[in-house]
Order: sequence, then structure tokens, then C-alpha cells
Amino acid sequence: MTLENFRNLHLTPEVERIAAVLSAAGESHRLTEAEALTLLREAPLALLGTWAAARKRAVSGDAVYYNRNIHIEPTNICVFRCRFCSYRRPAGDAEAWYHDLDAVERLAAERRGEPITEVHIVGGVHPDHDLDYYCEMIRRVKRQLPQVAVKAYTAVELHYIISRAGLSLNEGLRRLQAAGMEAIPGGGAEIFDPEIRERICPEKPTADEWLATHEAAHGLGLSTNCTILYGHIETYEHRIDHLRRLRELQDRTGGFDAFIPLKYRSRHNEMTAAGEVSLPEDMRMMAIARLYLDNIPHIKAYWPMLGIEATELALSFGADDIDGTIDDTTKIYSMAGAEVQQPRLSTERMQQLVRSAGFSPVERDTFYRPVSHG
Repeated sequence: MTLENFRNLHLTPEVERIAAVLSAAGESHRLTEAEALTLLREAPLALLGTWAAARKRAVSGDAVYYNRNIHIEPTNICVFRCRFCSYRRPAGDAEAWYHDLDAVERLAAERRGEPITEVHIVGGVHPDHDLDYYCEMIRRVKRQLPQVAVKAYTAVELHYIISRAGLSLNEGLRRLQAAGMEAIPGGGAEIFDPEIRERICPEKPTADEWLATHEAAHGLGLSTNCTILYGHIETYEHRIDHLRRLRELQDRTGGFDAFIPLKYRSRHNEMTAAGEVSLPEDMRMMAIARLYLDNIPHIKAYWPMLGIEATELALSFGADDIDGTIDDTTKIYSMAGAEVQQPRLSTERMQQLVRSAGFSPVERDTFYRPVSHG
């Protein structure tokens, strides 16, 4: 693509300069923080989408990935009180739930015989759960579903329970790994900037602690995802700073499989007045993630958060993964007012969504290996 293609977009001088560099250097040019910030602020959305789509095709061709997965959310009782959270409830609340180990095992047993490849376990940080409890939960799920990969516990959960056990991150993660944990989801990152973090989730582990947990996991061969929570009180500068820290960690370890931009949803929490950003802003965030995070192979459009139509659109803005079937087993976004209140998609519907966007659906496992049921 050449700069001439974008002359009619009336680019600002700085965006035109960046466009010229990108057009000349192509994939070999790594965006600086300043350039990423300029593009996020000033670049026409069409330009960002065109570049992000080209970068996506360079990485994964026509493929868009999905998997057959379920979520197990053992509890929404949590020791933390994040202001943006619509999910947490105190013990005894009518909307609180708690699945003990036997109940978690029953939930897994109900899925025996189904062609799922991943069980995703996240929930509130329950005050009474220790490391042994978390290890036993994984063992019980694997006992019922030995063929699935268990992707379990955010860095927030992991840091809390491992610290509470008096162990190093490596020691705690090794115990969970021995119990059957094979990957770690990306939640809990929120925004890394300390001042914003202090305003929205002051009790949570710090950004450095979140990053250290993932770095330790990568050192043990555990693949992980990473996220951002955007669209509340943060600025564009905070977003790019967040992406920079993820890119720097990925440069050191190469352990992130996917990045998921998570849109703040404003219902039923203490930050409702912040509102929600628009669909174009969602696409802007998706595109800049693909362009700036040049060392993270997959960018996920998480359909329970974005909605079906926005997820399809995101595939033209750099996303190459739409997550999984889920089968109505997560409440994190539905409780915050997301459009999808009962998150469930058949594999046929997911394939149709991908083809409608002009791509080829590829079923994957947790580690992005193609899955065939033939």
C-alpha cells in the first residue's frame, strides 16, 4: 500500500509522516510510543483499519481462530472491591454464588463426551481459598475432563494465593502446573498506570506484580494471554503506556499468545458515570493493538464483550481470534450490561461469522494448534 492511497483522507502532517515511514518500511518498522499515540489520536479510522488488516494477514493469513470452550466461575465473592466491577458480590448477597469443589467437579462432569478442548477457570478472589484448594480444583476438573486444557486463574488470583502461601511465584506456579494447569488467562491487567490503578482498583496487585506473575509463568513454559481494560477514565497516553509494558515483556519472554482489548461496560458498578466508548473507538483500539503489539501473534475480539456485529467488524481491524463457544458459562460481562446476556455460540454460527467477514474459520486448541474432529 502506498501513501497515495490515503491522500483523500486529509492526513495531519504528523500522521502523513508516519504513513510515509510505514509505507516505505512496511512490516520492518516498529511503531514508537509517540507514533502509536499520534495514530490513536489523529489517524483516520479507515487508515488504521487498512494497516491493521494488512498486518493481520501478514501474521495469520486468512485464518480467524475460535475454540470449543467453557468457563467455570467458582464464585463472585471477592476480597477486592474494584470500582469498575459489576461482578463482585459480598457473601450473603442474593446475587452471590459459591461452587465448592464438589460442585465444580460436577460442572466439569456434565461436559464429559463433549468435544470441548478448553476449560477456562476464573472468578472472584475468595477470602477462604488457599493454594491447595486451587490445585485441587484443577485436579478435579482434569479428573472429569482429562483431554481438555485447563486455562486457570488470573494473575490477580495467582499473586494473591501464592503470596498468601508464603511461596515464590515460581514455587506456587510449579505446584499449580503439577496439578494440571496448562495456561493462564489475561485478566486483571486493567490499566497499568499507578495513578489510574489507584483510582479504579487500589486493592489489587500492582502492575509490576501482574507482569511478574506472567513473566514467571512464561519461564516455566506456561502460555498466557494479556489484556487491557479501556474506555473509562484512562487517557490515550495510559493505553499506549500499557501496551508498551506488554510489548517489552513479550520481547523478553515470548510467552503471550494473545492480546484481548476489553471494553469497560458501565452498568451496575461504581463508575457508571464514566459511560462507554463508541464502536469506532473500539475499532481504533483493536487496530492500534495489532499495529503496536507486533510481537504478540494473536489479537482477540472477545465476542461476549463486544457483541456479535462488532466482533465481525473487528476482524477487519486486525483481530484474528473470536474466542470460543462458551455455552452460557460466563457472567462477567453480562452482569455489566453487555449486549450478549446469555453468551453462547454454536461452532456453525462462529464459522458463519468469520466467513461473513471474508476470512476462513479455523478451530484451534488453547495453544493455537488447529483442531480436526474428522
